[in-house]
Amino acid sequence: MTRHGDTVWRVCLNALRRFADAEDAFQDVFLKYALADDKVFADEEHRKAWLIRIAANTCRDMQRRVAWNAPSLEAEGCTADAPVSSDPAVQPDSRIAEVLDAMSNLDDPPRTPVYLALYEGYTAPEIAAMMDVPANTVYSWIARGKKTLKEALR
Repeated sequence: MTRHGDTVWRVCLNALRRFADAEDAFQDVFLKYALADDKVFADEEHRKAWLIRIAANTCRDMQRRVAWNAPSLEAEGCTADAPVSSDPAVQPDSRIAEVLDAMSNLDDPPRTPVYLALYEGYTAPEIAAMMDVPANTVYSWIARGKKTLKEALR
């Protein structure tokens, strides 16, 4: 957890956008890791890639479950204009918030491949190996995601 916890946390938070949900996913990922006694890793990069893949899959599963059961924000008395935090980086007029919103509004894929390429510095072939898809598919996802982000941030 010390070595790869930050990366797993960022993947979970990026995918789920809610602190409490990201905490749950983070815990689930490392629980799965602890229970995977028979899993053999070639090196630390393989272990990190496995954790990222498990994190992405866990978040996707959580989103599917929550989509059917979650009440709307309006039903809970929240509006889109209500700030969640006093941190200036997450306030509606912040450019950082705009970038994070644009990133979180991407479909997945391309959200996870774009995140891994831009924030974590992975190459398309490395991402392809993590996600078990062809490298050209990852290149397409990254290009499509960057284009969508560029349009959203104009």
